Amino acid sequence: MSLPQKKYYRQRAHANPIADHLFDYPVRPDEMDWSKLYPSVFESPSEPNDSESTSKRSKPPSVEFVDVGCGYGGLLVELSALFPHTLMLGLEIRVKVSDYVRERIEALRLQHPGSYQNIAVIRSNAMKYMPNYFGKAQLKKMFILFPDPHFKKKKQKWRIISSTLLSEYAYVLAEEGILYTMTDVKDVHDWMVCHLDDHPLFRRQTDAESANDPVIEKLYESTEEGKKVTRNKGDKYMAVYVRVADPYVLMET
Repeated sequence: MSLPQKKYYRQRAHANPIADHLFDYPVRPDEMDWSKLYPSVFESPSEPNDSESTSKRSKPPSVEFVDVGCGYGGLLVELSALFPHTLMLGLEIRVKVSDYVRERIEALRLQHPGSYQNIAVIRSNAMKYMPNYFGKAQLKKMFILFPDPHFKKKKQKWRIISSTLLSEYAYVLAEEGILYTMTDVKDVHDWMVCHLDDHPLFRRQTDAESANDPVIEKLYESTEEGKKVTRNKGDKYMAVYVRVADPYVLMET
């Protein structure tokens, strides 16, 4: 099976995130059947003997990395080998683009048996359905790379970073979980940094903390948008944040 060609899956870059798109989504996270997306990972192990304790049954794996607006899936592919035992999911709102990523992953799995089994994509709207897929403190890493800038002031409410949405992201991120952001638009970078700095559950990571993170270098060139910015000799602005403990909970304890 050959890799799909992007020219057949091109779609306009902008999508209205508050429109009534048709999506299938679980009512709550425990109703999501992840085995359809990661069939090799969820292959049924042999049942334990009667003498074995039920406590020895392994806990089903769960998605820990999420690429919000994953585009053509470049970051997922890059991180798959870097974290081979971690399940990763791309969320993409555009139909043709999500179809491309799905077929790309299927082709990679066939071309490289045993590899790329830990990545998958879902067509969905992260601004509306994130808590439907992920439970509290489930995620360890979240990526928001080159999001739609929504330049017009009346459309800034469509931006993927806002005070309300950050509270939802904080809910699904575990303490010490990481939120990576990158854009080529300085105004959007400033917007994201301002909202994240103001949110009590996020702390900006220092350069020293980021220095040994193997993910950082993948953010610049793995995505379609990142490569386009490089070709156009544009700037890229990155900000990395850590999900901190809830200060109100600490006060109560």
